[in-house]
Amino acid sequence: MDREALWARLKEPFDLLILGGGATGAGVLWEATLRGLKAALVEARDFASGTSSRSTKLLHGGVRYLELAVKRLDARQLRLVREALGERKVVLELAPHLARPLTLLTPLFRPLEIPYYWAGLKLYDLLSGKRRLGQSRYLPPKAVRDLFPDLPPTLGAVAYQDGQFADHRLNLALVLSALERGAVALNYAEVKALLWEGGRVRGAVVQDRLTGKEVEVFAKAVVNATGPLADGVRRLLDPDLPPLLTPSSGAHLVLDYPLKAGLLIPRTRDGRVLFLLPYRGMALLGTTDLPAEPAFCPLPREEEVAYLLEEIRPYLGDLSGRVRASWSGLRPLVGKGETRLLVRDHHIEELWGLYTLVGGKWTTFRLMALDLVERIAKDLGLSLPPSTSHTTPLLGAGERPLLDLPEAVARHLYETYGTLAGEVLALGERPLLPGLPYLEGEVVWAVRQELAAKPMDVLARRLGLALLDREKALSALPRVVEIMAPLLGWDEGRAQAELGEAREALPGLC
Repeated sequence: MDREALWARLKEPFDLLILGGGATGAGVLWEATLRGLKAALVEARDFASGTSSRSTKLLHGGVRYLELAVKRLDARQLRLVREALGERKVVLELAPHLARPLTLLTPLFRPLEIPYYWAGLKLYDLLSGKRRLGQSRYLPPKAVRDLFPDLPPTLGAVAYQDGQFADHRLNLALVLSALERGAVALNYAEVKALLWEGGRVRGAVVQDRLTGKEVEVFAKAVVNATGPLADGVRRLLDPDLPPLLTPSSGAHLVLDYPLKAGLLIPRTRDGRVLFLLPYRGMALLGTTDLPAEPAFCPLPREEEVAYLLEEIRPYLGDLSGRVRASWSGLRPLVGKGETRLLVRDHHIEELWGLYTLVGGKWTTFRLMALDLVERIAKDLGLSLPPSTSHTTPLLGAGERPLLDLPEAVARHLYETYGTLAGEVLALGERPLLPGLPYLEGEVVWAVRQELAAKPMDVLARRLGLALLDREKALSALPRVVEIMAPLLGWDEGRAQAELGEAREALPGLC
């Protein structure tokens, strides 16, 4: 992937200029490209370096949102759940190497919980319609004990199906798939100012944060897809604009606690649900929902970590000694009020040619992009072909290749690169760390084919190791820098600077 060639193409005129390389921006880039629009995306840091790599990694309608819809007779919540359940199956089909069905259990401890959760999850099945992943079912106490031997005695559990995915890799797959079809996308490309023409926004001044070069990028429409930072971009138009967003933080912990299925704890002291999910040999515990200030690299607060460990303690005991990684993402919630009650719907605002797309959730990224692209096409008087984003597979989709490797390594390569696993393997089979499935060839691939420019790009958002185990990522860091240096032309001083920067960035996965 030639970064210089992509940078040179920013001088061309575009139909859309998209600001932000997370799930929202990547989804818009993919949708626009498939519809024949000439689109460019610029991201001030790395793709998915914010909330889009720090989610709960579930493709779901939202059991809690369904409960809120029923209790509050909220049609918006119900519509969002139904839409998300449909999109859950779409993503599973478009990227089968990155997403898969997941069984979750809701444990039952009181007799009245049995009909309550049974009925709720049957309604969840019903709303899924033809895109249902499987029937929810009752599991007797012995079956629950076999799956979760540390749980207190139960009256059984209700098991149901949702989807799970690698958020950082899906984000990247959207970007790379669009690049393959002629789009332009650059990380470390920061907007310094908006360009105006005839009283409307017609582009932006973009600076390459790696070289300092600047270019004026012109487009018929500019999309603000910067998530929790969107209000800051809006205020480039007018510093007195009232905010659209009420951000909330969602902290997660990764635990050395292997699981056979997911666990949904339906009651916590603040009225949220809690998930404990199997994820690449570890357990992912989340999430919190506290008001937060917009920030690029939020860290989990001490009270959030304490909250998660305290809430899981009655079910599985003290897990504080098993924490291997943690992160926090900011939800760009639209509206005012208690964050846990706000509908996770998306919102489009157009001001002087700047289209801001905020809200929503990972599972519905495609619907968000579809709504925005069709809104822009209507405003600009463009005639577009029908959308095919629901049927066009993403890069790497296809059957798992046969690789003469240990099963753990072969599975890791497929679940990261899909059908491209063999090409990655050809770049180097040597393990990055003993006992782990990551290979040195993956670092080369990340730089050459996936626009990785910094060590944390590789460790967090290409390999995903930093999302799982901070200490092991730290151990792998020197070798990652050593491999990247000749590929990117770093001298010894630059390599040491990158090493130090990555060590400082690792706690926040920045």
